Amino acid sequence: MVKSAVLGFPRIGPNRELKKATEAYWNGKISVDELFKVGKEIRAANWKLQRDAGVDIIASNDFSFYDQILDLEVLFNVIPERYAKYDLPLIDTLFAMGRGLQRKATETEKAVDVTALEMVKWFDSNYHYVRPTFSHSTTFKLNGQKPVDEFLEAKELGIQTRPVLVGPVSFLHLGKADKDSLDLDPLSLLDKLLPLYVEILKKLAAAGAVDVQIDEPVLVLDLPQNVQDAFKTAYTKLGQEAGLPNIILTSYFGTVVPNLEAIKGLPVGGYHFDFVRAPEQFEQAASIIGDNQTLSVGIVDGRNIWKNNFAKSSEFVNKAIAKLGQDRVVVATSSSLLHTPVDLENEKNLDAELKNYFSFATQKLTEVVTIAKNVSGEDVSAALAANAEAIKARTNSSLINDPAVQARVASIDKKMSTRAAPFATRLPLQQKRFNFPLFPTTTIGSFPQTKDIRINRNKFAKGAITAEEYEKFIESEIEKVIRFQEEIDLDVLVHGEPERNDMVQYFGEQIKGYAFTTNGWVQSYGSRYVRPPIIVGDLSRPKAMSVKESVYAQSITKKAVKGMLTGPITCLRWSFPRDDIDQKTQAFQLALALRDEVNDLEVAGIKIIQVDEPALREGLPLREGTERAAYTVWAAEAFRIATSGVANDTQIHSHFCYSDLDPKHIKALDADVVSIEFSKKDDANYIAEFRDYPNHLGFGLFDIHSPRVPSLEEFTAKIENILKTYPAEKFWVNPDCGLKTRGWEETRESLTNMVAAAKHFRTKYQK
Repeated sequence: MVKSAVLGFPRIGPNRELKKATEAYWNGKISVDELFKVGKEIRAANWKLQRDAGVDIIASNDFSFYDQILDLEVLFNVIPERYAKYDLPLIDTLFAMGRGLQRKATETEKAVDVTALEMVKWFDSNYHYVRPTFSHSTTFKLNGQKPVDEFLEAKELGIQTRPVLVGPVSFLHLGKADKDSLDLDPLSLLDKLLPLYVEILKKLAAAGAVDVQIDEPVLVLDLPQNVQDAFKTAYTKLGQEAGLPNIILTSYFGTVVPNLEAIKGLPVGGYHFDFVRAPEQFEQAASIIGDNQTLSVGIVDGRNIWKNNFAKSSEFVNKAIAKLGQDRVVVATSSSLLHTPVDLENEKNLDAELKNYFSFATQKLTEVVTIAKNVSGEDVSAALAANAEAIKARTNSSLINDPAVQARVASIDKKMSTRAAPFATRLPLQQKRFNFPLFPTTTIGSFPQTKDIRINRNKFAKGAITAEEYEKFIESEIEKVIRFQEEIDLDVLVHGEPERNDMVQYFGEQIKGYAFTTNGWVQSYGSRYVRPPIIVGDLSRPKAMSVKESVYAQSITKKAVKGMLTGPITCLRWSFPRDDIDQKTQAFQLALALRDEVNDLEVAGIKIIQVDEPALREGLPLREGTERAAYTVWAAEAFRIATSGVANDTQIHSHFCYSDLDPKHIKALDADVVSIEFSKKDDANYIAEFRDYPNHLGFGLFDIHSPRVPSLEEFTAKIENILKTYPAEKFWVNPDCGLKTRGWEETRESLTNMVAAAKHFRTKYQK
């Protein structure tokens, strides 16, 4: 019999129980015991759900209160001294590393002031992990035994699980050296780290674990030889240890073929490969499976929400069975289901036709089980017939194809993606129009989304207030934000986005070709969850989406107000895209819709327009090659299609955050001003990479994901450091990202200090 496996399940709870509990704990509203109780309840519910669906291999240790990589940092004591010195409970240390911590001293607690560790994208997903930070003084040891404890929790429920650990090579390679140890190669710590893997694996074996899933996702990257060699070192060492569970070496998000020699012949129980993202790797990947090893076939998509094609998937799995036999093949999700919403049955308002095309995490459990039963010879004919009918219906759906949109995309030419004049010509025209001072200050767009805003938005959605009442409320919130920005003397203002639920969803709701969920939440980082819209058909803009609010904001101030839009690549990447046409086509459809919006904003008198592309780097194919080279061209072209229809004295801004950015990719956009996340990087080498960027640039000066408030002195020191490398005349002053998740008090203090720092340098450099 072929077994079914799930590599991980969403940990947020069906009704976002984890978010509510963690934020309540951070705000002092519940105790740590109450927080842990919620976590235990979510884990138990997830395990039971998978058991009841008939899944054979169920993951444990896939739960986290913040981030699975951060959990490993705490477990292995990769805790920089700036956090360790406060002697906080481990859970508070974990949260401080993830989101920073700033609190005043009390009679029972000492003062704490520490920034968060760097946060970056998990490969090409919209999930963010907290980057491990190593130094020469890192001392590995086990802090507790979380993987064992959670395995035993499941065992007490009568459920045998397969614990999950991120592997030692990926853990080190995805990390970085701390500021005081820049000469350190994290991979050089492998020999010191491996004994901890041995120790935790032995504890798992003693607890009754038979198999352990060890994730090595870096196998889908271009790896230098020393990293490839590290796999032999690590897994030979683990293979020499007696009494360890079987290791299932797991990769996902792409092909492992270029690194196949690095993992061939390892003493492991089996391998898992992602055949959703890279079906072409099958023959070569399957060729390394030894006589006593299993092949886990990742065939149910862990990253998207489209219903699996049972006929095609069964045919694919049967190839593996023909090569290896039924008992050595496992039907699995391609990756953890962390990246998908929890349950389609929570969606009561979805169009019935569209709903029939979707599959969320809970439904994917049935998919892996059904495919496993089918290839094992069990009668699942009714399920196969229903699935085939749904696949056919989607292919022929009138909701998908729009000939007018397709014709417009076909008519795109080079002129549409080129500004009328180069930046050197545009700049003096813009300076004449705006007359900005040196070190101009601005924010990225959003301001705090207060409880009052959320209540009124919900009232309007439920029909409890009229459109006129809601519009008046939004205008009052916009005026509040404008007056605040005038009060602290920002140079370029924003309207604050009180009408927007999410930077992609808000626009998607106004673009034909999108569908939306009510409870389709997915974790982005920590307690930040998003509801990605779903691209179901060809995309177009029926009417203006943001002009009214921007025009109102500009009408009540003499200062310039930016129009705020989300770029085509981010709208694509932060949605669940179609899987029946290529992503370039979807991006160009979005670019044309946004081009219409940009042009309408300009006609309405908005002369600074920001088109954010934080997902630009996220969409970059993981390996060098023709696919990556092509992406860098069409992604930049999509942005320029959206923004190039304006006059030379209209200033185009863009924003990028929480990625390893490449100045070449940003330069190709030809935006007049870009702002980038920098507060967690704070690296002179990173500044130097952007020194020759020809247009203007704003380095993000404070972390908007942290509640801590940087002092004036901190801002001053940071700007001083940047100016050692970056020219003052091109330097804009701004936060890392939007402020929607922050409170008003900390927002006021942080921005006031930021503006004061800008004015300090303005005076200094004008002398």
